[in-house]
Amino acid sequence: MELLGAYGRALADVGNYQQALDVLNGAHTPDRPDWRILSVQGAVLDQMGRHEDAQRYYATALKIVPDEPSVLSNYGLSYALSKDLVRAELTLRRAAARSRDTRVRQNLGLVVGLQGRFAEAETIVKSDLPAEEAAANVAYLQQMLAQQNGMQKSVAPVRPAAKSKRS
Repeated sequence: MELLGAYGRALADVGNYQQALDVLNGAHTPDRPDWRILSVQGAVLDQMGRHEDAQRYYATALKIVPDEPSVLSNYGLSYALSKDLVRAELTLRRAAARSRDTRVRQNLGLVVGLQGRFAEAETIVKSDLPAEEAAANVAYLQQMLAQQNGMQKSVAPVRPAAKSKRS
């Protein structure tokens, strides 16, 4: 089982997602589920754009190991990928409160910034980065969001002109 789990993770690392899922499905059994494998399965499903399926795997993993920071972090990122930023933030805050992993706080800062709360995002990322780097990261995020918003406005559908009545 451990070998299958490692092989499945390796397949996922090189982008063979469907094959990874097939292998990981055999890496544990329903009567003896492995929360680590469940979390990896969720991450693979997120990579495939199947966020709702991924979130079910994270929820199952959390039933085995409640409040495990690595699972919460993956879960939070899954919510962010599915554009549920409020749930993403709440989940990443739970993960950050239980983890010393700087990536969790950086992801939390990203999600807070995506909601337009840039000063708060900068405060979060400053706890792990030099102040200049944190400010640069937040400025880059603001620029990306501004460009995205500008593109959305520029490709907005054009309403047809009202038809004139001819007599």
